[in-house]
Amino acid sequence: MATRVEVEHARTSNKGKPPKARRKQSQQSRRVAENASPPSLRRNRVNLFDLACERIEDLIVRCELKPGSFLALQDLQEMTGFGRTPVHQAVSRLAADTLIVVRPRHGLQIAPIDLTRERVLLQLRRDIERFVVRLAAEHAGPSHRNQIIHLTRALRDQREKMTISDFNLFDQRIDQIILNAAGETFLEHTLRPLHTIFRRIGWIYHTQVQSGADFEPTIDCHLAVLDAISSRRINAAMAASDALTDFVDQMFDAMERELDPALLDCGPSIFG
Repeated sequence: MATRVEVEHARTSNKGKPPKARRKQSQQSRRVAENASPPSLRRNRVNLFDLACERIEDLIVRCELKPGSFLALQDLQEMTGFGRTPVHQAVSRLAADTLIVVRPRHGLQIAPIDLTRERVLLQLRRDIERFVVRLAAEHAGPSHRNQIIHLTRALRDQREKMTISDFNLFDQRIDQIILNAAGETFLEHTLRPLHTIFRRIGWIYHTQVQSGADFEPTIDCHLAVLDAISSRRINAAMAASDALTDFVDQMFDAMERELDPALLDCGPSIFG
């Protein structure tokens, strides 16, 4: 780590040098200063990035950022309260996750919902989730099982008065606990965008489709997965995971029948 003297020397030694040399020295100075930043400050930058991602993802899931809508980076800054750098980094990640589309000369577009594409992605999620659930049932230790038991108890206690927003918070915790029990970090990076994509599908189904008004079946499917993992019943856990995927697949039929297409893509065409 650079000392304060080194940083000060890098800053003041620009004087009397030609412009090109000063620019080079300035770049060196910034690198020295960055190295001099305490670890807590560097962690804070990372935390801001993660928080900005979480906030924008939440806006996408709850369709406050409507599918297909256009906006500028500054709009996201104002909506989230975060500065340009963490928001720009968050947009880069969400673009890689196919949740935001960067349109040159047009700004940013919240990815429209293509039911055909997302039904294909659901089959990918089925296979990955089955693998993750199997790992979780095999490797869950006492701490993981204890967390799952407490979570299932809270889910059962609160299910009668639960809103879709409440359930989504539980759903995020469920996903994280299962991934922690599985013990493979790579899987978390693979599943994160899929979880967000289908959380948005679930939000629209439960708030806009008549048959989705009752999300008791959704809760039951999740409880079946958790109960099987906590009791280390591997085959039952995989079967429950498949049943949950089948339930989500049924959502698509209802959405295709009942939804106004504008709810899935509210943006004007920029190509035709």
